[in-house]
Amino acid sequence: MKRKYTIGLSILIVLVIAAVLLLPKLKLYFASESFTVNTTKKEFFIDDQTSLKALAQKLKNEGFIEDTGLFVEIGEYKKLSAEKIALGKYIIEPGTKIKDLLNGFTINRRGNGNAEVEVKVSFNNCKGMYQLDDLSGKVAQTLLVDSASISSYLNDPEICTKYGFSKEQFPAMFIPNTYSMFYDTDEKEFVDRMAKEFKNFWTAERKEKLENIGLKSPSELYTLASMVYLEQSRLKEEWSDISKLYLNRLDINMPLQSDPTFVYCWGDALKGVTRLLYEHRDIDCEYNTYKMQGLPPGPICLVSHEVLKAVLNPSDVNYLYMYGDGTRHYFSRHYGTHLRNTRK
Repeated sequence: MKRKYTIGLSILIVLVIAAVLLLPKLKLYFASESFTVNTTKKEFFIDDQTSLKALAQKLKNEGFIEDTGLFVEIGEYKKLSAEKIALGKYIIEPGTKIKDLLNGFTINRRGNGNAEVEVKVSFNNCKGMYQLDDLSGKVAQTLLVDSASISSYLNDPEICTKYGFSKEQFPAMFIPNTYSMFYDTDEKEFVDRMAKEFKNFWTAERKEKLENIGLKSPSELYTLASMVYLEQSRLKEEWSDISKLYLNRLDINMPLQSDPTFVYCWGDALKGVTRLLYEHRDIDCEYNTYKMQGLPPGPICLVSHEVLKAVLNPSDVNYLYMYGDGTRHYFSRHYGTHLRNTRK
């Protein structure tokens, strides 16, 4: 009888010890099964490398959890240290389990959070001498990286060379569109992505078309397209005609005499000027096609796939002159006809 009592007591002691040891873990387990308190789907951003405690406070401040201490305990139990918390944008659904929330914030082998979502990065209407700075500002509106870091990277001659461009031609690698990227994409990752998009655009078929129209490189095509677009940004149906006009001039070594090129040379000095004068054309600048023969050294604005495709497929016309009335252009082969068009 005494022996049975001793065995029973031993078992009881073991159970008590097990309960004492397991109780905190059971508490955390059940706590991790609890839910966030937000009642609507909401965005949540992790902008800086953060501690678990700071993360908990941010979640509380933005209405996702109530008990920061318990959140930290669960995170520590799951060994979620600061270096394992991934920067990024997250979408937190109402009633998300705390354990799923923590798992979603955890960095994976690709360097992103398990539940991190992509953002839409768009840039367009970047033109003039500071087109890459414009690009930097627009990209930084969506990504975590600041515009100064992007701009500094894009304007580094060594970076241009790394991707196979001169500083003047580097804008040709950036094709305006809407791209999906992770919020914490940095300047190098962004440029790598743009290099990939550039490579994807320039298929063997497009390179063959480039050769057929007499241009030597994608950068030359992009430069021509930038002139076409700034000459006519409203009527898409004119792009192929304007492209062919410039190509016809290049074929006979005739100056291109593109107004947008000398406007580019003035930088911001002509902002707000509604009437361009002959004296404006007289500026000494390697981009001014009234002064220099052939194409400018590089693009004067960033252009979309649509413009590039139109310029790659020029119209079958013999135009050498055009006159614009502010909306459309009047094209001609002969100068006499051109003069009559200017009087319309």
